[in-house]
Amino acid sequence: MKGKAVVGQSGGPTAVINSSLVGVVQEALRHSEIEAVYGAINGIKGVLEEEFVDLGQEPAEVLEGLRRTPGAALGSIRYKVKEGDYERILQVFKAHNIRYFFYIGGNDSMDTAMKLDSLAKETGYELRVIGIPKTIDNDLAYTDHCPGYGSAARFVAMAVRDSGWDTRAMRVNSPVKIVEIMGRNAGWLAGAAALAKEQEDDPPHLIYVPERPLSKDKLLGDVEEAYRRYGYVVIALSEGVVNERGEPFGGEFAPKEVDAFGHVLKGGASDAAASIIKAELGLSTRIDKPNYLYRSFSLAVSEVDREEAYEVGKAAVIVALAGETGKMVTLIREPGPVYRSTTGLVELEKVANVERYLPDDFINEEGNFVTEAFIEYARPLIGGALAPYARLRGIRVPKKLL
Repeated sequence: MKGKAVVGQSGGPTAVINSSLVGVVQEALRHSEIEAVYGAINGIKGVLEEEFVDLGQEPAEVLEGLRRTPGAALGSIRYKVKEGDYERILQVFKAHNIRYFFYIGGNDSMDTAMKLDSLAKETGYELRVIGIPKTIDNDLAYTDHCPGYGSAARFVAMAVRDSGWDTRAMRVNSPVKIVEIMGRNAGWLAGAAALAKEQEDDPPHLIYVPERPLSKDKLLGDVEEAYRRYGYVVIALSEGVVNERGEPFGGEFAPKEVDAFGHVLKGGASDAAASIIKAELGLSTRIDKPNYLYRSFSLAVSEVDREEAYEVGKAAVIVALAGETGKMVTLIREPGPVYRSTTGLVELEKVANVERYLPDDFINEEGNFVTEAFIEYARPLIGGALAPYARLRGIRVPKKLL
């Protein structure tokens, strides 16, 4: 089928989302069936407003450079498409003879792609719609993992380790550190804090995820025990942690906002936890909130993640040209001792607005750390090994004055 293609980027950027974009563009330009490749400025909003750029006019060196550039080169957006918008989108596509649509995004973006695919079929407009996975939260279903997660996980592992070593150094004054980590309803990112841990007393000592409720008494008991054992405590705390009633932990500290899709913005968990620890245990507690640093921190990019992001972009074009539509590209982990992945497909209706949570076997029985099964799953995704840190032998000099 001959026609033009449009690619858009949606939702929060990642350190490798542009690699997926380049995968789409470079693969599409190899095929004569695709007459031009347009980029939608600011995602689906750009389609609605007919704001396109001709990506085929970009120099080869610019496209190659984008593979190592964070953020979203086309601009991104969180926009909940209204029912009437879909007809407008098809009108724009018809006016430009757009026959291929590639949308890079997460759960909500796959819902947009699914509804557009359905309307095209209902109205008899021949259009191939393929979703390309992207999210640092790693919560898309039916894919082993999501492009963007490996790099964000690498950042988390490095940040918590380094912040933890800082806390170890200052434990006489401030023995407790809480690092609040993104993750609205799933603990994939918080779990990644364990990936740089080398010895038992290394940070983090506690990891709390949304999949397990956290009570005040549980928090205090865990912190008291870790402090007794190690002399300092580093906690990786997911922003989406809930209490035993299923309510946001520290909801009184949370922002009273929702995003364009009606999702309540998370926050406040670390402030609440710090307040409780200070008040009940008398331990000085510091808080780190990396916030959006996870998403586009280029110095922590996983080369595995970057390459897989590129491959899912290429695969989207290949399957669309083969006649597929209404699907999302997935990553499939191949069996064997050496990590390898390949791409697959899943129906958009199976992933749209569906969240994938940490499985039970990835969380320890106490609900305060991840298991070795999680480590084995996540470690290959962050790329090359992190450099080990040195430790003093600490041979004490006998005291002369007692």
